[in-house]
Amino acid sequence: MVTATQATTEKLDQLCVNTIRTLSMDAVQMANSGHPGTPMAMAPVAYVLWDRYLRHYPRNPQWPNRDRFVLSVGHASMLLYSLLHLTGYDLPLEELKSFRQWESLCPGHPEYGLTAGVETTTGPLGQGVATSVGMAIAERWLASYFNCPGHEIVDYRTYALCGDGCMMEGVSHEAASLAGHLGLHKLVWIYDNNHITIEGNTALAFSEDVAARFMALHWNVQRVGDANDLKMLSRAIETAHKETERPSLIIVDSHIAYGSPHKQDTSGAHGAPLGEDEIRLTKERYGWPSDSQFLVPEEVAQHMNQAIQRGKQLEEEWTQQFKAYAQSYSDLAAQWETMQKGQLPKGWDQDIPQFSADSKGMAGRAASGKVLNAVAKKIPWLVGGSADLSPSTKTRLEEGGDFLKDQYGGRNLHFGVREHAMGAVVNGMALCKIRPFDSQFLIFSDYERPAIRLSALMGLPVIHIFTHDSIGVGEDGPTHQPIEHLISLRAIPELLVIRPADANEVSEAWRVILEQTDRPVALILSRQPMPTVDRSKYAPASGLRKGGYVLADCQGTPEIILMSSGSEMQWCIEAYEQLTAEGVKVRVVSMPSYELFERQPRAYREEVLPPQVRKRVAIEAGSSLGWRRYVGLDGAIIARRHFGASAPLKDLLKQFGFTTENLMATARTILAGERCCPPGKD
Repeated sequence: MVTATQATTEKLDQLCVNTIRTLSMDAVQMANSGHPGTPMAMAPVAYVLWDRYLRHYPRNPQWPNRDRFVLSVGHASMLLYSLLHLTGYDLPLEELKSFRQWESLCPGHPEYGLTAGVETTTGPLGQGVATSVGMAIAERWLASYFNCPGHEIVDYRTYALCGDGCMMEGVSHEAASLAGHLGLHKLVWIYDNNHITIEGNTALAFSEDVAARFMALHWNVQRVGDANDLKMLSRAIETAHKETERPSLIIVDSHIAYGSPHKQDTSGAHGAPLGEDEIRLTKERYGWPSDSQFLVPEEVAQHMNQAIQRGKQLEEEWTQQFKAYAQSYSDLAAQWETMQKGQLPKGWDQDIPQFSADSKGMAGRAASGKVLNAVAKKIPWLVGGSADLSPSTKTRLEEGGDFLKDQYGGRNLHFGVREHAMGAVVNGMALCKIRPFDSQFLIFSDYERPAIRLSALMGLPVIHIFTHDSIGVGEDGPTHQPIEHLISLRAIPELLVIRPADANEVSEAWRVILEQTDRPVALILSRQPMPTVDRSKYAPASGLRKGGYVLADCQGTPEIILMSSGSEMQWCIEAYEQLTAEGVKVRVVSMPSYELFERQPRAYREEVLPPQVRKRVAIEAGSSLGWRRYVGLDGAIIARRHFGASAPLKDLLKQFGFTTENLMATARTILAGERCCPPGKD
């Protein structure tokens, strides 16, 4: 028997659900662009989660101990925007009306840093759920490091709403496998099982047993047979909360564009407005005023705005807990506040090593490993790992311990051979204020590229460490020798790419890297030793800060400029010394970072590369793309225009022209006024 109170509550619940649905429909229709079907289907699920379980504070979206909600199905962005508006975030109704328009706070897919309450940028399917694994890892590490007896200042859950597309994308499998292995029990994925994608029914391409897959991945799996069953949804979420060993997947059977007479359960509702007539008919089915637009009933506004008061109480309670924590554990509290502000501890760089001149030198990866371990001792929240490659990438923190199931205090993460998920996971960690790094061979940056792009789009200070940066891989052959990868990374906007030329440039690179607060960095390192430059004879490595600097110079105006990055710099120095002995006026420019160099004032750039000096040669063991702007039409580029080969490194260098002799021959050709190759053919 349903009591009057229950009936009133159920009526209000349904009114709230339909408000979310109709706001989403109206916004997509007004924009004449968007995805109305999923918000209509999943409004009950989102409502139950946000109204009854999600711990958040709309007036302080960055409250550290809030639960995280990730809309992995980013095309359903109006579902999230409707929730944010209704629960009291700084997202006025007028912004919903400008959905997908210029300068709107409601872009086509959710964007972190633009809209209050958006935890991560989503849209590329699978990225959201993979990022949520990083958030869950961060919670476990932060709790292990900062929580003390009687003082649990870290205790949040991570929820992600995903769909059929997310399940098909391989990155979700990688991430789910890692989450299950680690036993991240505070992670909950809700799967919108509506069987519809853009081309039609998922039967066209997708028939796997998702529940069986996730059980095999060590997840707690539940199923709710009807997305409109609020009681079963609540029971499923509460069951997930009781789980203490495994992450949880809640499979929810739904109908895309629920209530639409002609579009329900069709792909037509996936990526296009319903149309005014269909919206009118759908609203009638909801018992909604058919001609209304962006209607928010007063009782809905009052009810859903209670999230503000609930959140305020939660935040105030946490603030009092933190004050007591700070009194008992002042050092940890100070570290927490420094980390939350994105700052670094005092003296963090005082133990960064400086390397003595050495003709045999040191591999970039080896120098980086020494610097990484030095700074890690000063920055406790510097946490990371590799895609099963730390012995090769030299990224193991020697005193860090391992992050394992039930041993969440370790700082060395083992991502396994999961490059794509690794990139998304470190994004999630960075969103929770940990300073993460990952590492792998440069050739496999292609596997991680979508996540790297998102770290750049979000302005996250993630550190991507890439070793084995050229044909220097030698006998491993062309499958492992990157050619186009360096310029490919340089092409990503807001990604800072640094390729140091010796061990001391590596040290300086790490100083620059850790000072970044609003962009990711790709650190490109050699496998093979690079001579350590004698800085008593040549310019200090601090010039790296400007991206490009004069490493060696002549008296007066140079006749020719030799430039490079990374391990190829050694041949520039050797050629400089020999040509100088012959009476040629030579300048050597180290160019470890295009991005840093382009940030410098024009006067500085022209001081390094004087416009009147048109005879220039660049040498880099990768694609020639990008160098033409620095060598000009009259210069030459020694690079790779084809793939590598399997052979000892010395043989490859000779065969491909990466030698002092070839560099000098090229320089002499340029000095003689001859062209090495036609412009545009490099």
